[in-house]
Amino acid sequence: MEVCPYLEETFKIVGRSWNGLIINYLSRCSSRSAHFSDMKKDLKTITPRALSIKLTDLSDWGLVEKKIVTTSPVNIVYELTDKGYALAQALVPIEKWAQDYIELEKMQ
Repeated sequence: MEVCPYLEETFKIVGRSWNGLIINYLSRCSSRSAHFSDMKKDLKTITPRALSIKLTDLSDWGLVEKKIVTTSPVNIVYELTDKGYALAQALVPIEKWAQDYIELEKMQ
């Protein structure tokens, strides 16, 4: 029996460090968007370089869009695309499973 190639490709995206958490984070923000500095602050242990690389990767996959807001000073926000939001919604049952079966105390 073969592994589903679609599922395999999906886990190549979601299974990489931080990608699932960034998608989840953006899905919980108002307007499904956030500033880089807010993401860096809230995703406490990610480095700025790693966050930048991950956002570029997610953008290349069409999951996140970088938007430049022409204000003074210029603001840059990262927003989930519809495709990214659909993936975030697909992760909700996994999050529920984790809440039911993962004991965080044992992992720390």
